[in-house]
Amino acid sequence: MIAWAQGTALLLILASCWGAYQHGRSVERAQASLVAAERASAASRAEARAQRSARAFEQQRAQAQEQVRTHAYEQRQAATAEASAAAAAGQRLQHAAAQLAARAECPGVDTAAATRGKAATRAAMVLSELLARADARAGELAKAYDAARIAGSLCEASYTALARPLE
Repeated sequence: MIAWAQGTALLLILASCWGAYQHGRSVERAQASLVAAERASAASRAEARAQRSARAFEQQRAQAQEQVRTHAYEQRQAATAEASAAAAAGQRLQHAAAQLAARAECPGVDTAAATRGKAATRAAMVLSELLARADARAGELAKAYDAARIAGSLCEASYTALARPLE
């Protein structure tokens, strides 16, 4: 009977050790899954913060690009208005030169004076035509220069806006 009691006691001790071991493992698993859940939650929060930050950064870049485009549009509008004003001034100058050339003709009885008047008229007409051509070419060059300047400043401002770090 003592052997039986000792065997039962031994079995009870082994069973309680086994139960304690299993309890320790379940507690360890629960703690590990809690740590994993906390890590996953922290990673999820960090990812959400990073996404918000990236969205904000992209919105800032898009706003900067839109400001650059708006500024370039305003510059083009101003250049177009200035070109129109310059073209109108050029036309007035050409008209005045043509009137001057027309007045250079001297009708008179003296043939030498008439010949000089015709030569002066032709010279004035040639100069008027040269002025018209030079003014037209200057207008074309000014328009091309304005377009290139605006495109260059747009490119530079776009690069600067995109290269600027987050504030």
